[in-house]
Amino acid sequence: MKYTGLMNFSNRTIVVTGGASGIGKAIGRKFGLSGFKVCIGDIEEQALIDTLQTFEDEGIEACGQRTDVSDKTSMNEFSDYVSSEIGPPAVVCLNAGVGAGGPMGQVNLKDWEWVLAVNLWGVIHGINLFLPALEKQNEGHIVVTASVAGHLSYPGMGPYNASKHAVLTMAETLYLELKQANSNIEVSALCPGLVRTQILDSGRNKHEKFQNIALEQNKHENMASQELIEEMYSNALDPRDVGEMVFEAVEAKQFYIFTDEVHAEHIKLRHRLIEGSHNPTMDGNLIDHALDDHLAPEKLKTTGEEN
Repeated sequence: MKYTGLMNFSNRTIVVTGGASGIGKAIGRKFGLSGFKVCIGDIEEQALIDTLQTFEDEGIEACGQRTDVSDKTSMNEFSDYVSSEIGPPAVVCLNAGVGAGGPMGQVNLKDWEWVLAVNLWGVIHGINLFLPALEKQNEGHIVVTASVAGHLSYPGMGPYNASKHAVLTMAETLYLELKQANSNIEVSALCPGLVRTQILDSGRNKHEKFQNIALEQNKHENMASQELIEEMYSNALDPRDVGEMVFEAVEAKQFYIFTDEVHAEHIKLRHRLIEGSHNPTMDGNLIDHALDDHLAPEKLKTTGEEN
């Protein structure tokens, strides 16, 4: 059934980066089933082909192009492709993301470059390329995938934390600027907790220039801990629930989109510590808490990830 609710955009189109799997795919699917034409940019070509076929089988009008969001030329080509295939988009979801980390003094510089290139520069490129078209038509909605890691500083996740803090403040800044300009364009910051995506395996698409072969050979050093983390993610939220939440948030013109309540007290504690000029605490550590508690699915909302 075509959607006839509150989103009275002049066109029914959505662009999703990182849209061939995980949260991005779920967002595209939800909007597509609601009558939007979906245009996907994703670095993983086979996943892109498979997703477009799945959407077609479900009656969703969709198109896509292999896109490396970290690369300016690739994003320019994707922007041109979007213009030729669907015209100015109504909704833009800047969702592509990867994860890497380790102790701050030990994180390889190539991992820093990779995470910031995808998570941060992917959003920078996206806003730079798609915002002008939305401003020209004076309508639309931009969704930036941040994370609870944009609100909390988890040990062992320096590059990821930094990238998500950055994109969160970018989204907030853009939101305020548009409000000051009396623009009809809305902005949302998706701040997922744990979702069943392939982010733990995001290195599968790492460009050769970001790889360090010596480090890759030692990546199974902490296998027991890795297995626990993988089990934790396997019991996390379904991306389809996140897709529903994003759709509802766009309809409601809602800025912050939190996918679960597990981290709410940790965020509140951080704010109280800042207000009192107290030192940071370890109480908001995502991975340690999840491993200690095994983050049972019943602790999470039934509707409501990381990219």
